[in-house]
Amino acid sequence: MTNRGIVAAGAALVGGVPVAAWGLMGQQNYAGLPASELDYAFQPWDIGDGVAAVAGGLGLVLAVAGAVVLVRGSLRGALDGRWWGVLGPLVALGLMAGVGWRILTAGGIGANIGAGLLIIFGTPIAVGLLLWSLAWAFWLVTQRHGPEGRGELGGVASHGV
Repeated sequence: MTNRGIVAAGAALVGGVPVAAWGLMGQQNYAGLPASELDYAFQPWDIGDGVAAVAGGLGLVLAVAGAVVLVRGSLRGALDGRWWGVLGPLVALGLMAGVGWRILTAGGIGANIGAGLLIIFGTPIAVGLLLWSLAWAFWLVTQRHGPEGRGELGGVASHGV
């Protein structure tokens, strides 16, 4: 498997997860009132539920396809397993972003307590996941030798930057 294939599969996984979470979760408005009478912490995008569901389904297909390619590449040795330490937090961050946007844009009556809690507790967690992924990726890319001293990182990066 080529480096481009692994990078594309990683991008499909990391990019597909937030779209899948956002699209398949649907708008979380308070039931019983029209949207025009609800209060919003942030205004939701003007996208119909059907379009969002289709986008979520496509995001899910992309994410699953990317995950399958990466797992196969990892099992075959084309992807150094240490890169899962970068991909895992990015997938968790994407899931938080997709679900978090639905929480932030949920229509309700009065204050959106979920939005406040998400901002207070979710932001530091999201920043931590992003910094972990960046630091781990930087460390992997700048290493001189792969796991068996081959001088490469399983076909993803070679000999540092």
